[in-house]
Amino acid sequence: MNKKISNRSIRVTSALSLVIMFSGFFYGCIKNSDPVVLTMASWRIEDVAQMNRINSLFTASHPGITIEFQALSTAAYDEDLLAHLEAGTGADLIHLRGYDLARDLYDLGYLASLKKDVPKMNQFTAQVQGAWSTGDGTLYGVPQSGVTHGVYYRKSIFDKYGISEPSTWDEFITACEKLLVGGETVIAQGANDDWTLYEAEYCGLGANFYGGETARQALMAGTMKMTDAGFVSAFEMVRQLKKYLPARFETLDYDGMRELFASGGAALFIGGSWEITKFESLGSGPAQIGWFAPPVVKAGDPLQYCFQIGGAFGMNSKTKHKKEVLEFLNWMTEQEAAQALMTELPGMFTLLPGSYTLSHPLAQKMWNVTLTADLTQRLMIEKLSAESPQGSVLMNEALTRMLKGTFTPVQAATYVQDGLDTWYHSGT
Repeated sequence: MNKKISNRSIRVTSALSLVIMFSGFFYGCIKNSDPVVLTMASWRIEDVAQMNRINSLFTASHPGITIEFQALSTAAYDEDLLAHLEAGTGADLIHLRGYDLARDLYDLGYLASLKKDVPKMNQFTAQVQGAWSTGDGTLYGVPQSGVTHGVYYRKSIFDKYGISEPSTWDEFITACEKLLVGGETVIAQGANDDWTLYEAEYCGLGANFYGGETARQALMAGTMKMTDAGFVSAFEMVRQLKKYLPARFETLDYDGMRELFASGGAALFIGGSWEITKFESLGSGPAQIGWFAPPVVKAGDPLQYCFQIGGAFGMNSKTKHKKEVLEFLNWMTEQEAAQALMTELPGMFTLLPGSYTLSHPLAQKMWNVTLTADLTQRLMIEKLSAESPQGSVLMNEALTRMLKGTFTPVQAATYVQDGLDTWYHSGT
């Protein structure tokens, strides 16, 4: 063989090899830069547009990542989410409720530990972290939002009767009596969706009667029982409001309650801060409705304010996009994400300490109360609903039966305590 030809062939072969090698390298780079789509599961079916705008702030500064917000059924969220996780089709980012429900997902192996991967978690208070923690330092959710509880009212109806925002329980009942005598439907409250009785009325208003966070902690510790006077008085408070409910309240469901109030068919709505955007979608905003904090039992009492640690996001332990998920979860610990939440979703409040500007007047009023009141959470949210019968379910049942006349307040309290006694022991 000609030596020159041989050398030339070697050079050509080498050159071709380099081209192939670098072509593979560049192809790999192109392939690796393909957009990553993260799926985000949530129960907030009313927040699709707002969550897409919040998520767009993240994706704008993280090119190559998009987020697909998937709103599952609110009522069946926990069951649907678990079914997807069991089938291996769970979302990358998972909206988590607090305490026991999220802990169950972690114990089942569906949530990843985040402590080492999200270093700014220590910005959140120990109580907030505890809602998504095993208690031994293992964290599996980045806190996102909390909600408050209080009373909405129709401004035009209050003006018609010359009623001012009440601050004590006697003032509140006086206002209700005036409205009732005037022929108004006073409170848009039903019993068909019983959780509203427990979460909004008993915990939202009743914390001032049973003693707020001190009583909640004592109940978990076993030094107080549901049959103690404070808890019974909160049941009595709910029963006292029965005379101000709509006709056939037993069949009125949650959507019906909201529509009744938003349409001007009732003067008051006892509910959570999350209702702001819903009422606005039904045509009632700050021009039509006002809000006041839960009335204290007597003048001078400190306000026991139910500020519920509500939502966090966790990482599916089986996600194929761990790096990108962690980028998002770390972004959630930044002020930009916290401010975006409160701007886009008035009434959903960040759990990240800081200074924030709230443009919505009702949300600002609610937020201001959190800065001065004694804060607590829903009575059965921690430990007391970890097993069956769940404390929250017992409360739902007891309150419904009481309003339907089956239970007295004492019997309702006894029913809940007896149910807890079948499994709950302080310190567990």
